[in-house]
Amino acid sequence: MKIPIAIPYLGKEEAQSAYDTILSGWVTQGPRVEKFEEDFANYVGSKYAVAVSSCTSALHLSLICKNIGPGDEVICPSMSFIATVNAIKYVGATPVFAEVGNDYNLEISDFTDRITKNTKAMILVHQIGNPGDIDAFQQICNNKNIALIEDAACAVGSSYKGEKIGSHSELVCFSFHPRKVITTGDGGMITTNNKDYYERLIRLRQHGMTINDRDRHSSKKIVIEGYDEVGYNYRMTDIQAAIGIQQLKKVDWIVEERRKIAKKYIVALSDINCIQLPSEPEHSIYNYQSFSIYIDATSPVNRNELMQYLLEKGISSRRGIMTSHREQAYEYMEVSLPFSEDQSDNSIILPLYVTMASSDINYVIDNLRALLVEKTVKLSTS
Repeated sequence: MKIPIAIPYLGKEEAQSAYDTILSGWVTQGPRVEKFEEDFANYVGSKYAVAVSSCTSALHLSLICKNIGPGDEVICPSMSFIATVNAIKYVGATPVFAEVGNDYNLEISDFTDRITKNTKAMILVHQIGNPGDIDAFQQICNNKNIALIEDAACAVGSSYKGEKIGSHSELVCFSFHPRKVITTGDGGMITTNNKDYYERLIRLRQHGMTINDRDRHSSKKIVIEGYDEVGYNYRMTDIQAAIGIQQLKKVDWIVEERRKIAKKYIVALSDINCIQLPSEPEHSIYNYQSFSIYIDATSPVNRNELMQYLLEKGISSRRGIMTSHREQAYEYMEVSLPFSEDQSDNSIILPLYVTMASSDINYVIDNLRALLVEKTVKLSTS
């Protein structure tokens, strides 16, 4: 038996759509990207959406739109995939790491304590799909004249106060990596209600070009494009967008199925005293992009021993969310974040995907219980 950590939910519709796109002769950014953007904006409830190559590029361009650069400080969690802080470095700004709470999202009081006169932006990460308290952070940011950018890499299909993530802030960034709820193989999206940001974003993602390829090719007159500022090659292809269009039709059903599996885990594991299970805030709907559990000090095994045991049983798992400040690229910052470090070191992500069979879910549960409750398992010493 081998149970993977995740499997993207892709079907014949996505394959056919990609096939048709290839045969159309237009495979780079074109009409299907435009269609995907329109569909995505309609889905989340924003005025505009801009498809890009990744969530990392989405964060990078969003910081540029907010004119963040050298001398500016940007507050973000260290407990996040390293792309969050990398984007801050791309624009030459200084990252300032803050603590998270039990939901792995930024802790409001610690965020407030780290604000200085140089704080010009914050990145609010909806970690593993669990929405942070957007209104609370927006109120602080508005009072302090701080730009708020949402890192919603994991949050496609999640909701906050009755509205889909993607409609609440000026710049919200999504990922379509294969481990996310929907995928285009890789890719990203930025949603915004600001027309100026939208127009600048569509230029920045294509080398700063003042007119896109679609309009140039369809024009009946000669068009000479310009390049008004330094831009980037952050385009999404029409092949990816064709897949995304089909994925978006399934997203609510996918989220519903993921929530059903998460509920099975929660019900079956809720009596195990040495673990803490994820919980859903009253204001949100959580897409369970990942299912992470925390192992406390009363556990008969530590996190790594548990992961090794599961691996030997054919069950894939992943370490808890990383802390960027302990990676070599950011060790120079010498920041102390004891709660983030503890949460990262003692949490584990379990398999969860739409096509996961009930027997596989039960197999994961049974093996966890055998080790953590019944203690009938002898760990390998090899």
